[in-house]
Amino acid sequence: MFTALLLWRLTWIVYPGMVIGEAGKAQDLYLNPCLKKQLTNIRAAAADEKIVLGSPRIMTLEESLSYMGDDEMVEVTPKSIRLRKVILDPTKRMRGKGRAA
Repeated sequence: MFTALLLWRLTWIVYPGMVIGEAGKAQDLYLNPCLKKQLTNIRAAAADEKIVLGSPRIMTLEESLSYMGDDEMVEVTPKSIRLRKVILDPTKRMRGKGRAA
């Protein structure tokens, strides 16, 4: 079973580089929550039933600062506190990881 922690509220506008949740794996997952799932005639048996998403975890500023990773920033606006990547473009982010290694 794949479980995930959701950090994003449905009313927020999403942009590239924004952290919207945490997966069970260590590496980053790049996804677009605005895209609708493609419906096809061929399906894996019970593949859609294994994903469990709970209600979003709303964090305070202190929780966000302790939660963020080395390549992330906390974005504070009058209406929200969000986590985002330092480098928003995923291709530039991957190039930067290659140079740092």
